[in-house]
Amino acid sequence: MPHSENGIKEPLFGPGDAPPYSIYNEKGTAPVLLVADHASRNIPASLQQLGLADWVMDKHVAWDIGSDKLVRCLADLLDAPAVLVGFSRLVIDPNRQLDDPTAIPVISDGIAIPGNQDLNEAQRAQRVRNCFQPYHDAISHRLDRFAARGVTPALLSIHTCTPVFNQIVRPWHVGVMWDKDPRIAVRLMANLAKAEGVCIGDNEPYSGRHPHDYTVDFHAEKRGLPYAGFEVRQDLVDTAEGARHWAGVLASALQEPLADASIYSPFADSAFN
Repeated sequence: MPHSENGIKEPLFGPGDAPPYSIYNEKGTAPVLLVADHASRNIPASLQQLGLADWVMDKHVAWDIGSDKLVRCLADLLDAPAVLVGFSRLVIDPNRQLDDPTAIPVISDGIAIPGNQDLNEAQRAQRVRNCFQPYHDAISHRLDRFAARGVTPALLSIHTCTPVFNQIVRPWHVGVMWDKDPRIAVRLMANLAKAEGVCIGDNEPYSGRHPHDYTVDFHAEKRGLPYAGFEVRQDLVDTAEGARHWAGVLASALQEPLADASIYSPFADSAFN
């Protein structure tokens, strides 16, 4: 494979690799875009699995387990397009600011990442150029297509989380992440509360107000789009049956807020307007 003058291999992705993103349900008609930042554990072959053992790639450290199935099921139920990432967050995390040390982690969940040690600026820039930027460009392109039709779409960000973290059991089935814009999140949580046996986290186990999260901040808040983020427990959606069930729970709870035409306008109180 050809090398650049900086000693890095170009291109990062070879013919046998999955692309840096994929579009699902491209012809979906809803004024909604779903995104899944951590829906893949793929690592380009040129990175030699970052020096990691195979078992690491099956863990949450590499991807949000079940989020790929969940986002596709939800896209089908809402008739909405979805943009899914095509690379592991261990290559570069698309939901982190690029100056965040965890964007290309050298240690994650106590596991050393050999292929991320001592990267030079050219190597880091290669991952931004080949992975991070194409994924976010794909999201921007889809949002621009809505805007060209005079539509202010809703953005829904889909993640999954571990049922136990630092030996603490997480009781929440679904966490709803949001910051200043309550238009979807508050009504969504009220609707989820009506579903029997569903434990809801309001900005739990992670907060939509975290300063280093990137995707929702950059694509939704910057444009004033209505949005919500989800953290669904992985043990609930790690099978096709579980993903279909919880996609149905989310779709039912979203039906009322997404049917309200008044939400499809820039957030009037947004600091980004």
